[in-house]
Amino acid sequence: MKKSPASIERCKTVSTIQKILGGKWKLEIIYYIAFEDIHRFGALRRQIGEITESGLTKQLRELEADGFLSRHDYKEVPPRVEYNLTDLGKSFLPVFEHMKQWGEENL
Repeated sequence: MKKSPASIERCKTVSTIQKILGGKWKLEIIYYIAFEDIHRFGALRRQIGEITESGLTKQLRELEADGFLSRHDYKEVPPRVEYNLTDLGKSFLPVFEHMKQWGEENL
């Protein structure tokens, strides 16, 4: 059975989404920023617990580069940096809610 051009394009879209959000901690980071009102690097690290500082930095930078997060550096001593969802990140929240609901019902 030959795939139609539309089905090939859908696969590319899903693949791209998986690449953007497929990091080990990315969904958890988005969850804490969106639903637990945790925006600072140190608080995210403490909440996740198992993540290394370099791992969190990498995941946050990737989410920022992909347009899901914005980063605000307050240029203070000691350093204070906060992360917030961008409009793109906020637009993902209904999808996140459906995933969460599905998980609660089926897992």
